[in-house]
Amino acid sequence: MTQPLVPPDRSTYVALRRRREARLRRRALPDSSWGREAVRRWSTPPSLALRAFAAEAFEQIPDPPAAGVIALTRLGFGPRPGELAAFEALGATDPQRLQIWVDEQLDPASIDDSEAEARLAAASFESLDKSLVDLWQDYVVADPPWEIRMRPYFETERATLLRGLYSRRQLFELLVDFWHNHFNVYAYEFGIGPIWVHSDRDVIRANALGNFRVMLEAVAQSPAMLRFLDNRDNSVDGPNENYGREVLELHSLGVDAYYGSIPKDQVPLDGQGKPLGYVDEDVTACARSLTGWTMRDRPWDENFGDTGEFFVYEPWHDTDEKRFLDVTIPAGGAGLPDGRAALDAIAAHPATARFIARKLCRRLVADQPPQALVDAGADAFTQHAGALDQLARVVRAIVLAPEFPTFWGQKVKRPLEIALSALRSTAADWDFSLDDEDTDSLLWRSYNAGQPLFSWPAPNGYPDIKEAWITTGPRVMNWRLTNWFSEVQDDADAFRLDLLGQTPPEVRSARALADFWVDRILGRAMPAAEQDEIVEFMAQGINPDLDLPLDTDEDVQSRLRAMIGLIFMSPCFLWK
Repeated sequence: MTQPLVPPDRSTYVALRRRREARLRRRALPDSSWGREAVRRWSTPPSLALRAFAAEAFEQIPDPPAAGVIALTRLGFGPRPGELAAFEALGATDPQRLQIWVDEQLDPASIDDSEAEARLAAASFESLDKSLVDLWQDYVVADPPWEIRMRPYFETERATLLRGLYSRRQLFELLVDFWHNHFNVYAYEFGIGPIWVHSDRDVIRANALGNFRVMLEAVAQSPAMLRFLDNRDNSVDGPNENYGREVLELHSLGVDAYYGSIPKDQVPLDGQGKPLGYVDEDVTACARSLTGWTMRDRPWDENFGDTGEFFVYEPWHDTDEKRFLDVTIPAGGAGLPDGRAALDAIAAHPATARFIARKLCRRLVADQPPQALVDAGADAFTQHAGALDQLARVVRAIVLAPEFPTFWGQKVKRPLEIALSALRSTAADWDFSLDDEDTDSLLWRSYNAGQPLFSWPAPNGYPDIKEAWITTGPRVMNWRLTNWFSEVQDDADAFRLDLLGQTPPEVRSARALADFWVDRILGRAMPAAEQDEIVEFMAQGINPDLDLPLDTDEDVQSRLRAMIGLIFMSPCFLWK
């Protein structure tokens, strides 16, 4: 008889996690020795360094740059060399260029993404094309060692970085990250990591530009979410309201639509007679509607099996009548239609349109987006509720609205965006395969900076406001991360980034070097006072218009790498 699959106890799980973190930490060391030497030798401009770490620097909001910079920075992970020029060639005016670019990005299948696809193939990931059943069989039922069991998580992690760096489908990749945060699951977990490929590929990526109602059901039925928020154990004999509450509070209507424990009949109504929000009775009714929604992960029970798939176990379903929001789900119904009726009511509620629109506006435009823009997104959400590309239409309504290009500097990059935009701007050639030690080190440094991929432990996802990311801790760790990019590879004579090779031979004076790399990384000039400090740092007392011996002098080469690190450290680099 097959024995029950029992996960390790807490102490064993913690030990496994610490073992991996120790391995990543070892690969990350030695830490920033070059960065410390550069600061010792080249005396970082004190005022520039202090401003980079001062919260006040992020209150001095700059004027908006060109539309191409806004689009490629805020709707993607930053421009690679040549992409700003390509954007400028799309049309005669900024609105025309933006519309052409957005329409192309919202049709990702039309974009040639052969470079990213070739790099994915070269990485030889073994789990990314496996079905859910095969993932479950190979990484759970087979009970392999922990490092093998978690391979789907590790490979999804690396594939996400690879696509963010090399994919030309930048808006799609940004929205995939958005929806992963919106429907957050802590994936670095014994029962979720082995099937994480399915959640990323079949739930989030398959629906990121699709229909919200379809995505909502895909998430509700995904084994990762069933385990993370416990709906796999939701039965009439022991109701579990974890998912029932979070699907309302975090995934749809939002906490602002929560009226607490008052009776349903006392919830205010809108102009169409719909309740403006939900109460605890609705949370309970939602959970009851989803009783029996579980997964096949009990090999000792012939009614369940052990394939990892979603199914409805009818004996667990509550068949009594449920009053939920503005609908009544009649008694005697089966588990699947009852649950779908609840999801229908959730997706159709006006508060859901407003909540999703506001979150998208916050991600794509500003921490405090204008109400008119939120309303435009909500109107598109409602108007296209039945469309297969509903979410693409919502995004289009937001980013092509007249308000979109007028906002700049009211958001900052998070650690993932900092890392990817630094690598994209410097044309990095990076190997994301499982045995690449630099990737291990990158992941460890991202962990220290506060944003390890798919590892936010709470269901609300990573913070998406600048105040969470401009404090000293994330700033210091991100500075270390971007400085590390410029260092020599461990046990090798090559640098991680070929910065000298990318500097044109005619660019050799301190002023020219600063101008070239500021424009390359930012796509625009810094404020004059800050750019002057970059020039002075590079010149070190020499006339800034005289050529420096960059090709032969290792000190000057080190100073160039340090200067690029300063640009990455600047508040200008973080604005979006």
